[in-house]
Amino acid sequence: MNGTKGGRGRRIVLWRHGQTLWNLERRFQGTTDIELTETGVEQARRSARLLAALGPDAIVASDLRRAAATAAELTAVTGLEVTHDARLRETYAGEWQGLTHEEILARFGEQYTAWKRGEAVRRGGGELETEVAERAAPVVLDHAEKLPDGGTLVVVSHGGTIRTTIGRLLGLDPYTWESLGGLSNCCWSVLGEGARGWRLQEHNAGTLPEPVLGDDD
Repeated sequence: MNGTKGGRGRRIVLWRHGQTLWNLERRFQGTTDIELTETGVEQARRSARLLAALGPDAIVASDLRRAAATAAELTAVTGLEVTHDARLRETYAGEWQGLTHEEILARFGEQYTAWKRGEAVRRGGGELETEVAERAAPVVLDHAEKLPDGGTLVVVSHGGTIRTTIGRLLGLDPYTWESLGGLSNCCWSVLGEGARGWRLQEHNAGTLPEPVLGDDD
C-alpha cells in the first residue's frame, strides 16, 4: 500500500508524542490513556515551533491524551485545527499494558522472544502489528490525499503505530519493520512523495539526541 499518485510532491510528517511517566518507567502504554509529563509538554512546545516552519497544511492525531496534547502545541503556533482519530492509537497489547520491560520479559519471555524474531505475535493477546498498520495507514493516506500539491500533513501518533504505518506506506515486508529504529519522544519521520510512491526522507528527526524510551507506546 503506497496510495500515492506520484508527482504531486506531498509530504507526511509522522510525529511521536512527548514524554510520559510510563515512558520514564519503561512501562508498555499501548492504548492506556497516559498524560504528558511537564517535560513532555516542553518537548511538544519546542518541536511544534520547528514543525511549524515546515508550513503544515493539516494535522491529524490519535485521540489519546499524550498525542492530543502534543498536537495542541502545533495548533497553538499554526492556528490549524486538529482532526482526532482513534485508529491512530498505539498498539493494543492486552496483558502487556502497564507492565515494565522487565516484567514483560519475566511473564511473557517466550512471547517477547518470538516477537523479536519477527513472528506474528499478539503481544499480551492484543493486536498484530499488521492489524495496527491496516487501521492506521488508511487514515494517513486519506488525509494526505486531501492535501494540495506540495502540501504537508502532520500525523501525531505513537512509536509502534508510526513504525508500522511507515512500513506499510513504503511497501516493506512486515518482517523488516523492526529495522526502522524507534522514535525518541517528540521526534518525527518524514515521508516524501516520489514517482513510484512514498519515500523515507528523514527518520527520528528533531533528536538532540534523546534516548528512545518506550518504543511501542
